[in-house]
Amino acid sequence: MAFLFSKPVATVALNLKPRSGSWGGANQWTSQLARFLQYNGWKVRFDLNGEADVIVMTHTGLSNATTFGWETVDQFKKNHPGVRCLHRINDNDIRKETSEMDDLLASSSRVADHTVFVSQWLRDHHAARWFDADRPHSVITPGADARFFHPVGIRLPKSGEPVRIVTHHWSDNWKKGFDIYRDIDELIAGPLAGCFELWVIGRWPSDLKWKSARTFGPASGDKLAALLRQCHGYVSASRFEPGAMHVAEGLQCGLPLLYHRDSGGTVEQGRRYGMEISEDLEKTMREFHSALPLLREKLLSSPPSGSRMAAEYFALIQMLVAAA
Repeated sequence: MAFLFSKPVATVALNLKPRSGSWGGANQWTSQLARFLQYNGWKVRFDLNGEADVIVMTHTGLSNATTFGWETVDQFKKNHPGVRCLHRINDNDIRKETSEMDDLLASSSRVADHTVFVSQWLRDHHAARWFDADRPHSVITPGADARFFHPVGIRLPKSGEPVRIVTHHWSDNWKKGFDIYRDIDELIAGPLAGCFELWVIGRWPSDLKWKSARTFGPASGDKLAALLRQCHGYVSASRFEPGAMHVAEGLQCGLPLLYHRDSGGTVEQGRRYGMEISEDLEKTMREFHSALPLLREKLLSSPPSGSRMAAEYFALIQMLVAAA
């Protein structure tokens, strides 16, 4: 994006550089935030090799995808005592059955002046382990890119038309909810035949053999959004999600949510825009069918938004610089 101002308002150093295509929720976050900052006259850089008025630090799990880590931030702040750091936390150990993530986040948090969690559930998870909830912090719900993920063009199923439920995942890990998607698939092949369809986009376990589901390969951006808008409801049974972008994408396309009670941060979205999956899955599906028009009306009145997400981060970043 060409810079439109003779002098930037201030300079932000982000430690995650946007990539083209789909690289998960963190990539969507950094792409949208960088674009919003630049639109508002701020300079964005993705290193700490020059001047910076504020640092925004996140991570992409236990990988080398970030351009600098908390140790570099620590040294930069020692050399530039007026610089503030915003720390975005979007992960934990329980989700991937690792043992290093919570410790990494606790270490990284030492350099943070303000912490953002992607859900209340994630904040409470870390507060029970290492985070001091009296420290300055916020909760900002993930939002998808509104240029692609929007509800314009969706419709309710016609009389006699099956309700089309969709889910999408890049991972083929069973913990993404494939036990529930398998059960839904079996119901649609049996007692719910003709009442529902299941669409599965992305990847799934190699040992999972679908009986009725219609499957699509991985998709992102406008291609993914176009598939989502052909459906009527979204299902996520992914366990212990900090704040899932796949859920935001479905919701922003106008699809009410079926969610699992152990979905972590997803539960917060589900309580607003959907229905919890009970022990009686067939009953839940039939109730969801009946409630769909009301749930969709509620969702469309105040959907999640990537634009709102970026604006909330921008307000915090601006506050940190102004108060320095």
